[in-house]
Amino acid sequence: MENVSKALDSVIDYIINSNEYKMCISLKEKMSNNSEITDLIDKIKNTQKKYIRSGYSESIKKELDSYEEKLLSIPIYFEYNNSLEKVNEMINCVKDTMNDYFDKLLNI
Repeated sequence: MENVSKALDSVIDYIINSNEYKMCISLKEKMSNNSEITDLIDKIKNTQKKYIRSGYSESIKKELDSYEEKLLSIPIYFEYNNSLEKVNEMINCVKDTMNDYFDKLLNI
């Protein structure tokens, strides 16, 4: 079990030290200081709630899509989103590998 723990720590260190992860952290900090981005994110969150409460109104969906398009058109957010996607892919790969490992271990 100690070997598994060390291997997992090594994988976590790899992800944390990856350029994509570092980029996500840096961009997230910059975005938190950008009022245009934070305002759009707040509008999206509120509109998502409104959309669900409305029973999935088409007009509210269009409003939500509009906010999301504006957010994705901001280069710093677009870059953050791409970096985050790569980090999530790494995490999912590790998760899938761990699930397979424990599944095989427990079903022997």
